Amino acid sequence: MNFIAWTIVACEIGFWVVILAGLVTRYVFNRKRLGLFLLALTPAVDLLLLIVTSADLYNGATATQVHAIAAIYLGVSVAFGKSMIRWADERFVFYVKKQGPKPVRRTGWDHAKHSLKGSLQHVLAFIIGGAFLATMIYLIDDPTKTEALWGMLKLWTLALGIDFVISISYFIWPRPAKA
Repeated sequence: MNFIAWTIVACEIGFWVVILAGLVTRYVFNRKRLGLFLLALTPAVDLLLLIVTSADLYNGATATQVHAIAAIYLGVSVAFGKSMIRWADERFVFYVKKQGPKPVRRTGWDHAKHSLKGSLQHVLAFIIGGAFLATMIYLIDDPTKTEALWGMLKLWTLALGIDFVISISYFIWPRPAKA
């Protein structure tokens, strides 16, 4: 793997380490403000990835699928970051602190609406990540060097469409409650 690929892996690990550190600080050490500060650092991880990827392309690297994944990662992290932190927060409080309500498995219309909300977040991620991809394509201005970016943008468009089809299917065939 190249440097950018390792940076993406490190940023993904860093994202969850910062979240875990924030949750532990908040709930185990009862330092609410410090925990919130650590949770608020998650965008710094994204900024690091953006800087590294941009520098690599600026220094003349041919854009690869890894560069495209960096843009996708940024879009997903921004669009889903708050809900991922909320998800982790709820589970940490219940499973580690043994407090609060048990996270519920959504079923029926509630699940369908939640899935559609996730699909709309996916649209936001696509807009953000797609804007990064389009900017890289525009700035590089060499179709031979940006072929991988175009390919990933097409693949992501297909994935977004499939996501919406699945979300709509939950309105037609709602997820049943477990017996």
